[in-house]
Amino acid sequence: MEAFVKSEIKNGIGTVTFFHPQSNSMPGQQLRNLAAEVEKLGSDNSVKVIVLQSEGDKAFCAGASFDELISIKDLETGLKFFSGFAAVINAMRIAPKFVIARVQGKAVGGGVGIASAADYTFAVTGSAVKLSELAVGIGPFVVGPAVERKVGKSAFCQLTINATEWQTAEWAKEKGLYSELFASTTEMDNSIAALCSKLAASNPEAMAMLKKVMWEGTENWDKLLIERAGMSGKLVLSEFTINAINKFKQKA
Repeated sequence: MEAFVKSEIKNGIGTVTFFHPQSNSMPGQQLRNLAAEVEKLGSDNSVKVIVLQSEGDKAFCAGASFDELISIKDLETGLKFFSGFAAVINAMRIAPKFVIARVQGKAVGGGVGIASAADYTFAVTGSAVKLSELAVGIGPFVVGPAVERKVGKSAFCQLTINATEWQTAEWAKEKGLYSELFASTTEMDNSIAALCSKLAASNPEAMAMLKKVMWEGTENWDKLLIERAGMSGKLVLSEFTINAINKFKQKA
């Protein structure tokens, strides 16, 4: 299967689904497409709630595409690539509807950021998390504000510093990243459907107001996340990072 991002609307529930054959990793175009779909559903009056999910059963999202990372040769290209993650997070943040994330597998790097940017995140017990950026010579600069907002400074530092170790789904729920945790995708999907049906029947104006209140204090993220993208874009050009990414690719 080739990579895709698609959306559908049914009974007031807008669902965005993304897929990439390399563990749902994210090339730049995929990120831009994902942000565009979230924005589209956010501005559609027929949509009352948005569900964000990926295809497959092993990985929710493996973060940045290593192939694209090692192809970056200048600051402008680096900024453009990492701005893709900024666009996704900001699209989820400013959408006047609740964004529900369905995490059916492991989340790495930018995938943790996407799960963190959701307003309510469902996951299964196999959905471990890892911020691996430092291990490849960069850092979770763009997704950091979203992750820290959800799990707090201490847990964010733990994920960032211990960059090669997985944290369990139970850990992620304890820290507030996951709202609910399930033993199977069937149980999770039933609960997602039940919550989304309730939200689709709720007052859209009240939900939009609540969304704004919940994200108070993040009004500077349009600028902040682009500044953070520039930091990552600079580091990805270093010889250290290029060598580290190539080593990771050889292990994969």
